[in-house]
Amino acid sequence: MTELVERVRHRLVTDADAELGAVIRSESGGIVDDAVFAALHRDIAAQLTGAGPLEPLIAMDGVTDVLVNAADQVWYDRGNGMERAPTCFADEASVRQLAQRLAAAAGRRLDDAMPFVDAVLPDGTRLHAILPPLTEHTTVSLRVLARRRYSLADLVRLGTVPPEIDAVLRALIDARLAFVLSGGTGTGKTTLLGALLGLVPVAERLVVIEDAAEVVIDHPHVVRLLARAANVEGAGAVELRELVRQALRMRPDRLIVGEFRGAEIADLLIALNTGHEGGAATMHANSAADVPARFAALGALAGLTVPAMTSLVASAVDVVVHLRRSRDGLRSVAELATLARRGGELVISPAWSADSGIQAGAEDLAGLVRARGGAMPSALVTGGPL
Repeated sequence: MTELVERVRHRLVTDADAELGAVIRSESGGIVDDAVFAALHRDIAAQLTGAGPLEPLIAMDGVTDVLVNAADQVWYDRGNGMERAPTCFADEASVRQLAQRLAAAAGRRLDDAMPFVDAVLPDGTRLHAILPPLTEHTTVSLRVLARRRYSLADLVRLGTVPPEIDAVLRALIDARLAFVLSGGTGTGKTTLLGALLGLVPVAERLVVIEDAAEVVIDHPHVVRLLARAANVEGAGAVELRELVRQALRMRPDRLIVGEFRGAEIADLLIALNTGHEGGAATMHANSAADVPARFAALGALAGLTVPAMTSLVASAVDVVVHLRRSRDGLRSVAELATLARRGGELVISPAWSADSGIQAGAEDLAGLVRARGGAMPSALVTGGPL
C-alpha cells in the first residue's frame, strides 16, 4: 500500500493534469471491481490529502480527540475516556510525514528548526504535533470539531444538564446575564455554550470570536471572527485582540468569546464592559471557586494588577457555570455561582451544586435575574429563596 501511495503521489506531482482515479487504476495494474476501487480510492485520498490512517477515527460519530503517541500507539476519545485504536502506522517516519503534511495544510512548518506546531486545519480540526528529540516519538494530537448541534433539551436528556437547573439556565439567557463556562479539557464547555446560545432570540445578532470555529450554534444570525496564525514566512497573523476591535464595530447584540486563555483577556473584558449584555465565554478551571484565581493569572499575562482585573471581571461577568467529567466519562454541570467584587477581591458565591443542591448564593443569583427584568423559576428551589 505504501509503495502504491508513493507511486500515485509521484505521478500527481509530475503530471498536474492527472486525475486521481485514473492514476490509481494505472498504478495498481487496473482494478475492475468497483467496490475494491472505491475503497482503494478512499484510502489513497486520505493518505494524500486527509489524515491518512487516522481518517476513519476522525469520521467516527462522537469522536472529540485522536491522539498518536507512537507508530503503534493510537488513541481516541468519543465520550467514554481514552480508547486504544487498532490503527497503526508503518513506522516513525510515517507518523512524522503525516504530521508535517498536516502542518503544511495549515500553512505552518514542522521540521528540526521548528519542532512543534499548534494550528488549525482547513476543516477546523485543531492540530498539535511535536517532534523528537523534544519527545521520544513524533506525537500528534487532533481535536475534532463537533458536528452536531445540541439543544439544551438534548443536553438535559443526555444528563449533561440536571433537570432542576434547566429553567435556571434559560433564565440566564432571557435576562441577558453575562456568564463564563468553566471546567477542564473535554468537560463539554463548548457544547453547552452552543446549546445556550441557541436560546437567544432570533432577532439578536451574535458575534463569536474564536481561535477555531468550535462552537456549534443553532441560530439564524451568527457572525464568526476567527484568529489567524502567521504563515511560514512569519506574516499574516491576526490576533484575538484585533478581532475584538473589529467585533465592536459590527453591531453585536451579544459578544461571545470562544475561550479566555491569554493576554488578550484584557481587550475581551473591556469589550464586554462596553454595554454589550449577555456576553459569554469559556475558561479552563478546576472548580468554580478557582475561577477568580484563573482570572488573576490571565490578567497578570496582560500586565493588569489584581485590583484592575477584579474591576474588569466584576463589571463584565455575572455568573459562572462549572462543568466536570466523571470517571465514567459523563460530562455534566456541577456548579452554578455568581461572581462579584467584595472590597478589592473577586469572590464566588455558590448558588447550586450537583452534590449539595441549593447554596447560600442562590438569592444573589435570583437578584441578578430580577434586576434585569427576568423571573427566576421557583422549580429550582423547593427549599431555597429563589
